[in-house]
Amino acid sequence: MPAACESVLEDIEDIVSAEDLKPHDRQFVRKNVFPKVRKRNSQKNIQTDDEPPSDSIIPGVQKIWIRTWGCSHNNSDGEYMAGQLAAYGYKITDNSAEADLWLLNSCTVKNPAEDHFRNSIKKAQEGKKKVVLAGCVPQAQPRQEYLKGLSIIGVQQIDRVVEVVEETIKGHSVRLLGQKKDNGKRLGGARLDLPKIRKNPLIEIISINTGCLNACTYCKTKHARGDLASYPIEELVDRAKQSFQEGVCEIWLTSEDTGAYGRDIGTDLPTLLWKLVEVIPEGAMLRLGMTNPPYILEHLEEMAKILNHPRVYAFLHIPVQSASDSVLMDMKREYCVADFKQVVDFLKEKVPGITIATDIICGFPGETDEDFLETMKLVEQYRFPSLFINQFYPRPGTPAAKMLQVPAAVKKQRTKDLSQLFHSYNPYDHKVGERQRVLVTEESFDSNYYVAHNPFYEQVLVPKDPLLMGKMVEVNIYEAGKHFMKGQPVSDARVHTASITRPLAKGEVSGLTEEFRRAPQNGTNWKAQPSADIPVKTRLSSWMALQLPWQQEGDGLKILSVSLALLAVLVMFYYGGMKTE
Repeated sequence: MPAACESVLEDIEDIVSAEDLKPHDRQFVRKNVFPKVRKRNSQKNIQTDDEPPSDSIIPGVQKIWIRTWGCSHNNSDGEYMAGQLAAYGYKITDNSAEADLWLLNSCTVKNPAEDHFRNSIKKAQEGKKKVVLAGCVPQAQPRQEYLKGLSIIGVQQIDRVVEVVEETIKGHSVRLLGQKKDNGKRLGGARLDLPKIRKNPLIEIISINTGCLNACTYCKTKHARGDLASYPIEELVDRAKQSFQEGVCEIWLTSEDTGAYGRDIGTDLPTLLWKLVEVIPEGAMLRLGMTNPPYILEHLEEMAKILNHPRVYAFLHIPVQSASDSVLMDMKREYCVADFKQVVDFLKEKVPGITIATDIICGFPGETDEDFLETMKLVEQYRFPSLFINQFYPRPGTPAAKMLQVPAAVKKQRTKDLSQLFHSYNPYDHKVGERQRVLVTEESFDSNYYVAHNPFYEQVLVPKDPLLMGKMVEVNIYEAGKHFMKGQPVSDARVHTASITRPLAKGEVSGLTEEFRRAPQNGTNWKAQPSADIPVKTRLSSWMALQLPWQQEGDGLKILSVSLALLAVLVMFYYGGMKTE
């Protein structure tokens, strides 16, 4: 019997939404589906595959395990994908062994993160699991050998994860890697009001923009996220309002560079922040994400005012990466050490007690002993309470990977030396005995405490009293460690209920607005429950009429006609295979 042929159907995903790009607009990626051809025994005319034929598989009844690596932006993407899949009826499970499909959402910042991702793919394949890949690794380098034949959902295509999962479950390989555009202008990404399952029902992560304006020589994320593309202010404010209406009491603003927000759409970060603080209810808090020094310099006065607002954490993450101007030049960071110091000094003066977090790369190509000594002096001067120390890893395809590398032993020693310096001081010892206001939002890693944060986003561990969760309380600090303080609630203090409504239950789908609740009337079943509770006949007819609520502006007749054409193609494959036998 001849080997099964591999057929390519071009642009199959274009049947779903009229809003998505046309084929000629997709310059950087070809989107293909590779149908799995059924094999038959020529003598007994029986199917030889162990799996059922794809046309007998009912979508929406499978269990899916989702694993996310990396930044808060990536975590938000993972929450959105989980929400859409659960809203369609798939069961999101924490048990990877029982899952039918693994959705692996990757990070490309460092080699170890990609190694974990690669190993997870191998483990899934060994366990005969279906696999869908997401995140920055496949977006940046989709043609890597270990990604061959696997389905990929691009970082700007997460609103179409249901389609990719369905085709993958049926045995096809689907790759959606295009960019979202409006009249040729790149958008921030998928809609912000999509269904979502928050990892923590009390915390909403909002991506305010994607990409950045820099071209750092070591950065692989730029290859995946691209140039700056910001969401409109009104959409971000609406998302914040929706979150508070669902019981959220803390919002994180995230992106590859929050300081660059709005430069592509004629606005800026302070303008956005002033609009957001207007809708934050009493007792809730906003945390601002990472910003690079060049873009915050222009707004220091306004940023100081915002960081002094009682509903905004006095916290800012400003990566310096190195205290050597020559190294920063090789990195193409577009600022000098004096710029970084100006930002930090100004904010420390104008925002008393502010927490400044920073990043440092040890062993960047060309870094001399003198360069590294300057970095050590900077840390000694500012004694950052939060310091992210990274040994340099050359990422494939980046300019830094082609530079003359610092010996591995030297990189390790510098990383060790800087870590020892960081652990030589305790930033919170002087706060023992203070009375602080804290917002309780999560459970500690060891499950012995609840985790709260004071106005400077410093971590405070409090007793595990369920009445405290989601509340803003006052505590007396009685102990301090390197990364935390411990506080005892004050008995006579007022307790603020930060959220304006009951928080969603863990695993409950956010964003099921009236639009989604009406979906069953339109022929698509969108109950956010395990689809085993839905009759098979209903699920099958719903699937055949599939049109996701956030994609309902397309032409239904077009979908029907193209679907029939696709069915005809598959029938051709089937009978063509029989004739060759």
